[in-house]
Amino acid sequence: MRQAFHHLRVRANGRGLVDIGTAVRAFVREQRIDAGLLTLFCRHTSASLLIQENADPSVQRDLERYFETLAPEDPHRYEHDTEGPDDMPAHLRTALTQVQLSIPVERGEPVLGTWQGIYLFEHRRHPSTREIVLHLIGE
Repeated sequence: MRQAFHHLRVRANGRGLVDIGTAVRAFVREQRIDAGLLTLFCRHTSASLLIQENADPSVQRDLERYFETLAPEDPHRYEHDTEGPDDMPAHLRTALTQVQLSIPVERGEPVLGTWQGIYLFEHRRHPSTREIVLHLIGE
């Protein structure tokens, strides 16, 4: 059994989904592990990870609009605003999604459905660089 780690730095230009699938697949291919399990972990409390539709961009726009209704920016709604009015809504959005994904690897590739992509879901309005830890175990 072999293991490999990688720290993927992802630049987000603000709120929304950033496709990280190409970088993730490249990491898996470089390891030459035929069968195993890939874990992705987002090291932040105001961004998350999603496996989501990758063919129709309207899905991404609808996701953002939906999360805006669940966790809107409202200065009267939250106590926590240390980093600005989008801070607490970002934490709520992360709590409603996930910061860790597990994806099987078969024949040296992540096993995803035809229309599935891997995304960083940035919940803050400001540009930022996020770190995703990739861990692959297998043989």
